[in-house]
Amino acid sequence: MAENTNRSVFGLNGVTGMLIATVLLLSILAFLTVWGLGVQQKSAQNPYDPTPIVSSLDNVKMISKENAQFAFKDAK
Repeated sequence: MAENTNRSVFGLNGVTGMLIATVLLLSILAFLTVWGLGVQQKSAQNPYDPTPIVSSLDNVKMISKENAQFAFKDAK
C-alpha cells in the first residue's frame, strides 16, 4: 500500500479549508440574520388586519367563485 506523503496542514483539507468553511457559514448566518430583521421591520410597519375575513363569513357559500373576496389579501 502506498504511503500518503502529501500531508499539508495549510491545504484545503487542513486549516485553510476549516477557515473557509467557518467564514462561509458565518457569512450565511449574518445574511440570514439581516434578512430576518428586515422582514420583521417590514411586518411591524405593516401589520396583518384580519377584518376582511372575520367580519362577514356568514355570506360565504361552500362552492362559489365569489369566495375570492373573502380570501387572504396582502397587506397594503
